[in-house]
Order: sequence, then C-alpha cells, then structure tokens
Amino acid sequence: MNVFDIIGPVMIGPSSSHTAGAARIGRMVREILGEDIASAEVTLFSSFAQTGVGHGTDKAIAAGLMGYPPDSSRIRNALEVAAKKGIPIHFIFSDRDMGHPNVAEIKAVGVGGNTVDAIGRSLGGGRIKMTQIDGFPVEISGDEYTLLTRHRDIPGIVAKVCQVLASEHINISTMRVFRRKRGDEAIMMIHTDEKVNLSVVEQLKNCKDISRVMAFDRV
Repeated sequence: MNVFDIIGPVMIGPSSSHTAGAARIGRMVREILGEDIASAEVTLFSSFAQTGVGHGTDKAIAAGLMGYPPDSSRIRNALEVAAKKGIPIHFIFSDRDMGHPNVAEIKAVGVGGNTVDAIGRSLGGGRIKMTQIDGFPVEISGDEYTLLTRHRDIPGIVAKVCQVLASEHINISTMRVFRRKRGDEAIMMIHTDEKVNLSVVEQLKNCKDISRVMAFDRV
C-alpha cells in the first residue's frame, strides 16, 4: 500500500470510495461503450445503495458516464446536466450481497447503438476494479491502457491480435482470455504499455471472427 491508497486522489468530495471511485466506474463504462451515452440503468448495491445518495454516488456515476473526471466541479450538477441533455439515468437500490460493500452495475446504451452491461467495485482511495463485462469476468483497474476483444473461441485469434499489436510496436503487459465454453464466444482482455490507437482498432475489427473491439485509456 502506498500513500495515495491512504489519502486518496484529488477529487470532489465527500468520499473517495463513494464519490471518486464511483465517478471512475462511470467513466470506465463510458470508455468501454466507446461513444457518448444515450441512457443508463444503474443498480447500486450494499453500502452504495444505503448511503450513496448522501455521499453523491449517483451524481458521481452520472458524471463519469458523461466523461467527467473525479476532480471535476461538474459532478455536483451532473444529474441536472444529464436531464437537460435528455439522457435518462435510472437508479435502482438493492440490498443484494455482491461480496463487496461498494458495487455498481451499469447497463448503458450509446448514441450509436452500442450497449454494455458492466459491474464495478470501488475499493477506496479512488481505486476501482471492473469485475464483469457483458457476463464475462474481467479485472480492469482503469490504471492501464486496455484492449478488449469479443470473438469466437477458435485457434488463431489470439495470435492474430498479438501480431497486429506487435506490428504497431505495442507491448503487452498482461493478457487473459475468458470463454463461455469451447468454440463459443470469448472475450480477451489485454493491458498494454502504449495507447492502442484507432488504426489498430480498425485493423482488428476487420479480422474474421472478431465481433467487437474496445480500446480505452486510463481513467
């Protein structure tokens, strides 16, 4: 643990877990979506559900979904801004035990029709972990450049993605592949040392048997 885990990030208060972490979860969902948000349904669990509104969790998630950083003064008015922009953000409060006190599930729709169903945890000190995307288990902290692909679980896909990244001099730091079952749909999570640019994303989108490619920055 370092000093930043204790004192937390520069942020709009009052709570690093309920405000800064919540804003980062929302912003990460916006990054995964890959476009501006059109609507969202947000379920808050456990402590988020019990005390989140008082700590501004709802405002923070709305701000993150609109792309605001955790230290933005616009967090305070995020719900009003979303309403003025015609972006419906519906909140549900649940006492279901998710194995962690600060959990949010966000089902979002983008202006271009993209959709995502993601679950994230706020770990304290502004740190987060995205634990599920569209039913697949993941581990994304938002601290690294990340590439996600959805593809058929067939031989050669992983090698093809690695080949494209290598050709663009992008180094892989970690990589994990999750699948429902052999030969079914799979998701690959890659953390990289360099930012994955749009041309790489387009190359991968054109690969047979890759259905979706998502690349996003640190949040």
